Amino acid sequence: MSKSARDVLLEGLDDLTDEQFKRFTDKLIDSRLEPRVRRGAVEKKDRLDVTRIMIDTYTEKRALGVAGDLLKAIGCNQPAEDLEKEAAALDLEEHKQPPHKEPEERPPPGPQPNTSSPLIHCTPQFKDKILKEKGQEIYPVLDKGVRKRLALLINNVEFECENMRRRGAQRDEENMEKLLRGLGYDVVKHTNLSGQEMDEALRSFAGRSEHKESDSTFVVIMSHGKRDAILGVHHKPDNPTDFLSVDRIYSHLNTQNCPALLNKPKVILIQACRGDEKGRVWVADSASEDLWNMESDGVWEHKEKDFVSLLSCTPDTVSYRHTEHGAFFIGFLVEVFNANAHKDHIEELFRQVMRRFENFQKLKQMVSKDRISLTKLFYLFPGL
Repeated sequence: MSKSARDVLLEGLDDLTDEQFKRFTDKLIDSRLEPRVRRGAVEKKDRLDVTRIMIDTYTEKRALGVAGDLLKAIGCNQPAEDLEKEAAALDLEEHKQPPHKEPEERPPPGPQPNTSSPLIHCTPQFKDKILKEKGQEIYPVLDKGVRKRLALLINNVEFECENMRRRGAQRDEENMEKLLRGLGYDVVKHTNLSGQEMDEALRSFAGRSEHKESDSTFVVIMSHGKRDAILGVHHKPDNPTDFLSVDRIYSHLNTQNCPALLNKPKVILIQACRGDEKGRVWVADSASEDLWNMESDGVWEHKEKDFVSLLSCTPDTVSYRHTEHGAFFIGFLVEVFNANAHKDHIEELFRQVMRRFENFQKLKQMVSKDRISLTKLFYLFPGL
């Protein structure tokens, strides 16, 4: 299996002496790059931790460039040159032409996704009008100049089993990243992760301090899957345990584990199934054995609230992907958001995506909304 950006960066840091690594982390902390890496985030952390932090902070491709610049700044020119060569080889590999189309992935009859149209921006007049009419029914949206929106994007393309390679998935990644950035989200991006690494990426994302200054988040995971799980890149018949349980996504982002996103919309784009966790959790400033003490410093909050999910297909059915243009689910979703996110709330946008699939004559795939716990309308107001 080909190297990922994570592998390249980790190998580059592993080649440093302890003294060089210490100078590297000091320079990383002192750099003026945004978003900033805080001293507490990397202090006393090993090379694997620093690799993860850099990718989470800068995205995979940018992290390699940042690492090369920092290595040069501390006089480690040969490690910097080696890293740049590995990054260049990785970039060439990503842009290779995909193999010929497989018969089952040819475009089916019906309207095809159009992802080339630009995202239409919302007008201040519309925003003022809708807030005046339905202000109490709409999730608060912070001003563009003060908020820090984050989105998580995981795309598994290369698998240990050659015949599991998800051709065309790179196009999905490009389209989704462009859409999310257009909607005002900084994108934390990962590719080719195992089930455990997906879980770690979700845990790290849920702990990001930016969520405190955000009004919402998106989590997009693209991979092979089963009814209740997302497969890691090492999944194969003799290793069927490499997967991420879909419930873990909600667990990491729920009120208990991600209080910074309390009462804020959390949009999940993934195959998913329902769970049976208890419906509420105690949130308090300090622990208390008497949960019914009304004079306590805490309040009851719903354990899982303000989620909305769109699944690429209904349970037990397949999800189609074109080997050049990507998944129909992602294609139609990007098309609908580009055209209508400036005037429609998220559940209406999801309904429109469902209608796009309904118009297919022979493609027996239907996306479905799932695990919805939104209590208000979520307007994205792109551009504002």
